[in-house]
Amino acid sequence: MSAQTSVKERLIRIEIDGSELTDNQVRLIRSLNTMLAQVMLTENEQEYFEGSAEFMRMCAALIKQAHFTENLKDASNIPYAQQALEYSMDILQDYVTASKVITYDN
Repeated sequence: MSAQTSVKERLIRIEIDGSELTDNQVRLIRSLNTMLAQVMLTENEQEYFEGSAEFMRMCAALIKQAHFTENLKDASNIPYAQQALEYSMDILQDYVTASKVITYDN
């Protein structure tokens, strides 16, 4: 699996090799990108908050559908997806509490 992002003029092009993804994972990734753009561009408070919550819900859904968790379902009773989401929420809460902003510059 690979991903590539490019910016030409003001169009952002994101390419993801979906050959190993399920149809549902592909739909969720497309929806996630659309929701992110909507949240980033809205000027409506309700849409901003509800869109942000929906974006995070979609991220959680993708994490739960990862191949890592699917491959281990029958091999163990460890709820990896739940643990990953709980860990992510703990880290996110730490950043929110510390009011840290993460910047990724290329």
